[in-house]
Amino acid sequence: MSQFASFSDFYPYYLSEHSDRTCRRLHFIGSSLVIGCVVALVVTGNPWWLLAALFCGYGFAWIGHFFFEKNKPATFRHPFYSFAGDWVMYKDLLTGKIRF
Repeated sequence: MSQFASFSDFYPYYLSEHSDRTCRRLHFIGSSLVIGCVVALVVTGNPWWLLAALFCGYGFAWIGHFFFEKNKPATFRHPFYSFAGDWVMYKDLLTGKIRF
């Protein structure tokens, strides 16, 4: 397992693990649904929305990795950096820095 000195060292690796457009799109959909689930959790107070958020976030991402990217999700090896990478990539997709 390789070690990264910082998130800025990790992020280029993270992007290389997401080179397939369909995988990136599935990550974006899953992350968008996570935001919706968190909003629903806050509005309703129903804790089941937290479970739904986990299912949406990881479910869409893992489908992208296993079926399109054909690799193991980075979260298995680098859970904290990977979580941050998901949201930085989401922002980069949303702002057009990375192509859908």
